[in-house]
Amino acid sequence: MILDTPGKRRRLLDSAKTVAIIGASTNPLRPSYFIFRYLRTHGFEVWPVNPNHQKIDDVECYPSLLELARRKGMPDIIDVFRRSDAVLPVVEEAIALGAPAIWFQYGVLNAKAIARADNAGLNVVVDRCIKVEHARFAGGLGMMGMNSGVLSSRRRVRKES
Repeated sequence: MILDTPGKRRRLLDSAKTVAIIGASTNPLRPSYFIFRYLRTHGFEVWPVNPNHQKIDDVECYPSLLELARRKGMPDIIDVFRRSDAVLPVVEEAIALGAPAIWFQYGVLNAKAIARADNAGLNVVVDRCIKVEHARFAGGLGMMGMNSGVLSSRRRVRKES
């Protein structure tokens, strides 16, 4: 099911305790690293998945979702930080392992992968940031006008009167 309303996404986040981050990075400038840190400090057990790293901040990093599931169990949410053209194998692996939910971060748009996950019965979040959604529901985006419902890195063009 596509979780296309704030209420549905909030219920998913409220019920989740564990999150796997596919494509987690050790680079503090990467969004996947920042979100890894944010989720850990906000009550989630977070499991990084990236075959290029052994550990991220002293947390064991798993080479694949299969290896993670074999050693730790299935996470409540699989958060995907991969190129759009590389997510279908992640979805297939998640379906084969019986994952309950998959979250496609901003810009991770692959219609075939999204439809495949939806048709397989996973809860699916598309083109949303798990950190932004969590912060919004926890009241963390109310400062400095951030609770406008519109998030963008582009500056507004001011019209001359």
